[in-house]
Amino acid sequence: MRIALLDTYYPRFLAAHYAADSALAGDAYTDQRQNLLSQVFGTSDFYSRHLQTMGHDAQDLIVNCIPLQKTWAQEHRVRYNSLALKLPQRLLRLPAVGSWLSVFPGLVEIAVEQIKATRPDVLYCQDLWFLTPKKLAELRPYVKLVVGQIASPMPPEAYLKCYDLIMTSFPHFLPSLRTMGVASEYFRIGFDTRVLELLGMVKKDINASFVGGITRHHGKALLMLEYLARSTPIKFFGYGVDSLSSSSPIVARHHGEVWGLDMYRALVRSRVTLNRHINVAANNANNMRLYEATGVGTLLITDRKDNLGELFEVGKEVVAYSSPEEAAELILYYIAHPDEARAIALAGQARTLREHTYQQRMEELVPVLERYLAREA
Repeated sequence: MRIALLDTYYPRFLAAHYAADSALAGDAYTDQRQNLLSQVFGTSDFYSRHLQTMGHDAQDLIVNCIPLQKTWAQEHRVRYNSLALKLPQRLLRLPAVGSWLSVFPGLVEIAVEQIKATRPDVLYCQDLWFLTPKKLAELRPYVKLVVGQIASPMPPEAYLKCYDLIMTSFPHFLPSLRTMGVASEYFRIGFDTRVLELLGMVKKDINASFVGGITRHHGKALLMLEYLARSTPIKFFGYGVDSLSSSSPIVARHHGEVWGLDMYRALVRSRVTLNRHINVAANNANNMRLYEATGVGTLLITDRKDNLGELFEVGKEVVAYSSPEEAAELILYYIAHPDEARAIALAGQARTLREHTYQQRMEELVPVLERYLAREA
């Protein structure tokens, strides 16, 4: 199969990355893209690399990276609305991407031309907001199967119905999607072992950490994190601290944003790390941190969910909490009992490397894509 993997990266990561290397924007398109993929941000090339090893022609399209996309357009002599690509600084404060990207039609124009040039068998969209129903309809003659993947709040129904198939790590999304008449399949997230090669040996010098964002999607999480900041030695890494009051106990414990390999480095330095899911996850465990933390060999203390036991053995491979008080007790206990913490961390890592790698996920994904592609033939 020829597969185009459409993805969007956090604007703050992109802005910081290009600011750190002023010459990067002048490099060739393939060099810029490889440079970005080498940062192991998000799912990086975790899909494409394993799909290529399996014999498929898979390429990554990072469609909201302005310098990268402008370079592709220049190299392929594609005209676009250049005035629309002047990114307001206020948007760099946004933690994620979504419908606001529609104010940059130049980015959409370039992505559409990339997809037309690629003529993929499968267009695999990691961001369901980026291409409007109208744009997906325009691409239909150039794409055999349009697939979306979602683990975040759903876009409007009109967007969802444009897809031939939607993959989701949320089991509770499946009935809703199928009721709309949208074909959907359960597909878990994973961990890529290349991260371990890139990290090398890292000393564990952080007793407890929380690595992640603090946004409106996390609901009551802020109250819990502030409770932990007052009652444990937890350190915080990630985005969102600038939205907090200066009196928040998190502020004094916050060590800045970490992206890509730096994010993994913060995790592996930690003896224990706290995870919590966004509101839309409901009672299901699904997020990337489950696999990222266990994958690097750190004890994961995560919020208790109905299906957590299907992914890990609770108490032996990960530890779960049901309240802020229980989370604090677990953090303090495992800091005081490092041998127990290490034993659970190693068991969790073994489970992830055995069952939850992206190589395995691609082996699960390919038959699904082939089956749906055959229906479109």
